[in-house]
Amino acid sequence: MENTGKSPEEERLEKDLEGFHDLAERALAELPQEIEALLDNIVITVDDWPDPEETLLKGDPDGNLYGLYEGVPLTERGPGYYGVMPDRITIFRGPLVRDFPEEELEEQVRITVIHELAHHFGFDEDKIEELGWG
Repeated sequence: MENTGKSPEEERLEKDLEGFHDLAERALAELPQEIEALLDNIVITVDDWPDPEETLLKGDPDGNLYGLYEGVPLTERGPGYYGVMPDRITIFRGPLVRDFPEEELEEQVRITVIHELAHHFGFDEDKIEELGWG
């Protein structure tokens, strides 16, 4: 076995890049059509790690941020809401791969996607936690 000088975590992060994108896409594909129809002005991306500003924005300086919703929730949009840039959901691969074993990763990615979509639909953290998507 070749010694790459990388930690097992670093090697797992590299190995899982393509597979992780597939997990996020599968989570979206499993959404009911009624939900999917409401996602016409939203972009979902995968980044490796949150920026320090993003973790501070969410009040998590420990870097345990798995996803981030940036936009105006559907419940806060008025009649003048048009011609705007898409809302953005970012799923952070690094913290998820670091914190969950491979056999739990797909489920946690699904939960993270649902959690961030819940923010898009206007749910706050307390309601999301109550629904089991914490």
